[in-house]
Amino acid sequence: VQLQASGGGSVQPGSSLKLSCAASGFTLDLYTIGWFRQAPGKEREGVSCISISDDRTYYRDAVKGRFTISKDKAKNTVYLQMNGLRLEDTAVYYCARSTQRIYGSSCESAYVNYWGQGTQVTVSS
Repeated sequence: VQLQASGGGSVQPGSSLKLSCAASGFTLDLYTIGWFRQAPGKEREGVSCISISDDRTYYRDAVKGRFTISKDKAKNTVYLQMNGLRLEDTAVYYCARSTQRIYGSSCESAYVNYWGQGTQVTVSS
């Protein structure tokens, strides 16, 4: 199993970044793929998740309307398009494989059974 996250960087407030999570070694359809983030001194939190089989999605309130999660099954890749980045979006972003069924209300790290490596997103003026 491998989850390779990429696309992070240092940007100014209001900018955009697109994170990619390339998955291999397992059947993507059987899982939910999530993006989580952890800022210094804070707990890891679920940002957005997508159930690959039925496209159900979850977004935490702080990113609704700014972030969009999507998938390309042919490439076994899940994306997180982040627009209108804010200072408070600064964190290490992790993609993860989860067994959680997504009904829109949460995306919990407790259901994650495999973590990819993180990619740093820094928003600063």
